[in-house]
Amino acid sequence: MNTPSRKIEFNRPYMTGKELNYIAQAKFGNMLAGDGPFTKKCHHWLEARTQARKALLTHSCTAALEMCALLLDIGPGDEIIMPSFTFVSTANAFVLRGGVPVFVDIRRDTLNIDETRIEAAITSRTRAIVVVHYAGVACDMDAILDIAARHRLPVVEDAAQGVMSAYKGKALGSIGDLGAFSFHETKNVIAGEGGALLVNHPDFIQRAEIIREKGTDRSRFFRGEVDKYTWQDIGSSYLPGELTAAFLWAQFEEAESITEKRMNLWRSYHALCERLEADGVLRRPVVPEDCSHNAHMYYVLLRPGKRRQEVLDALRGQDIYAVFHYVPLHSSPGGKRFGRLGSTMEVTDTLSESLIRLPMWIGLTPEQQHRIVDALDKALA
Repeated sequence: MNTPSRKIEFNRPYMTGKELNYIAQAKFGNMLAGDGPFTKKCHHWLEARTQARKALLTHSCTAALEMCALLLDIGPGDEIIMPSFTFVSTANAFVLRGGVPVFVDIRRDTLNIDETRIEAAITSRTRAIVVVHYAGVACDMDAILDIAARHRLPVVEDAAQGVMSAYKGKALGSIGDLGAFSFHETKNVIAGEGGALLVNHPDFIQRAEIIREKGTDRSRFFRGEVDKYTWQDIGSSYLPGELTAAFLWAQFEEAESITEKRMNLWRSYHALCERLEADGVLRRPVVPEDCSHNAHMYYVLLRPGKRRQEVLDALRGQDIYAVFHYVPLHSSPGGKRFGRLGSTMEVTDTLSESLIRLPMWIGLTPEQQHRIVDALDKALA
């Protein structure tokens, strides 16, 4: 008789049950390349959900960010203000064009970019402000947009973790000039790999389509706006295939349900960890009043002096696969080579070394969540 596995993975991709059916429909419809019927459905859903002026599926969030750098005409020596506590794609997209990431510290509460540090980092070479909505919790976008307006700078939202999240009722990714989503299998709404560019400034729409289609006006040709398509601008192949879009459409149809299921898990963790926070052994996530989040992750911050790796090892010894998160970019070899500091980094350095992400996926049972938090309690004792 097989013994049931006690292993609790960090992530388990969720499927709604319609994905394979829609993939088969795409196959039998003889449309496998990008921008077929399922891609169009996804575009319409994104535009209706976010109120973005234009949504374009990409093969990754990285691709969407690279398109942002192209749309902003980033060139050698141009500076882009961003947090250091983020995934490498946030910086790489601009470094590929010769841009220089200028790293700014994060807030202690949300772990988002500290808006009070941005203005001091602006120089005559600054070309954009890139914000990252960590854990699907919004940055202080009013303050950031005010700074950007005064300095005439575009704002890019790296909303990789922010699908179905909002700031003061506005969908993340739709507030700045440009936004980027991720549908990687570790996100809430997934396509295995995949992403989307949200274009919120009308001046960028036509060029975004051209850049996405290898620098051609192919999209206008298929709409009957031109009699042939030709090379117009720089660009690359940023489209996902139709099979990816078919999978994603099944997820979009259930996005509300997916979010609510994850929120129930998040609330359960939050209640279970309340006593540990009261005992001073950890800190729970903070969600400001203006933010409605999507329960992308549940993380805890360990008390100062507690060695994170010991805690992770203790959990792994119980077959619980919790993980840390980003190594700050400013402290990495690439960050030192391609970027520079725009502020001191004491909050980033301290909190990045104390953060643990707990297993978070639809299907986790209440018993498993109790087991995870009990094991965490023992590891911290």
